[in-house]
Amino acid sequence: MFDCHVHSSFSGDSDMSCEEAINTAINMGLKGISFTDHLDYDYPDYDDVFLIDFDKYSSAMDNLKSHYNSRIKVLKGIEVGIQPHVIDSTLDVINSYDFDLVIASVHVVDKLDLHNGDFCKSKTQREAYTRYLEEVLQTVNSFENFDVLGHLDLIRRYGCYDNKTLAYNDYSDLLDSILKQIIKMGKGIEVNTSGFRYNLGSPMPDFSIIKRYKELGGEIICTSSDAHKVEHIGYKFDYLKEMLEKSGFTYTAHFEQRKPVFTKLN
Repeated sequence: MFDCHVHSSFSGDSDMSCEEAINTAINMGLKGISFTDHLDYDYPDYDDVFLIDFDKYSSAMDNLKSHYNSRIKVLKGIEVGIQPHVIDSTLDVINSYDFDLVIASVHVVDKLDLHNGDFCKSKTQREAYTRYLEEVLQTVNSFENFDVLGHLDLIRRYGCYDNKTLAYNDYSDLLDSILKQIIKMGKGIEVNTSGFRYNLGSPMPDFSIIKRYKELGGEIICTSSDAHKVEHIGYKFDYLKEMLEKSGFTYTAHFEQRKPVFTKLN
């Protein structure tokens, strides 16, 4: 299996070296690892520590690919945080480097940070989840240069609500619109195990949404940890494999040179 969403010390929110991450993946028996460090233009209260020198990043990834070639496949990716007004500047970076994988995520809505709770303040859970999903739908309708949508139900991770579920049946219209557009575009989604370490009790999205994606004709699905520490790489991937099979998937995908490569689950 491949871990398709890993952060390194190139991202300001991780101090894990690429070599630590790669060697951990090798020891776990993973076949590949995709580094997807952050690009989030106009993030609220932005700190320069999050700025990446992408020339240096790209060169380092190329060296790692070559060095570990006989032991594991190392892939050069990026996770871009999309807001409507940063699309052009984000595209400039994407188009300047030979990334294998581009993950598109929504980390900020209406210029309010999800992570610190600002977005959810003064909103009911229904209001917050609906507005977040509306923004995700706007993203997939207006931004095309990505391969995989990141943690589709990210709002669960940071919402200040006792109930941490985002069930398909409660938001089916918006979720169907998002999933249908992703499938129409030939893009994929990830199943992201960070939900477990945030005590959500399931990956992101949960399997009610994964199953619906499959029912609608979705085929491109990546296994991801969203790891920022070595102990999170490949976390609960055996469980993901079992649940993906139960959801009707026979393949997982990873990306090389922006093209999906499929691997049989069995």
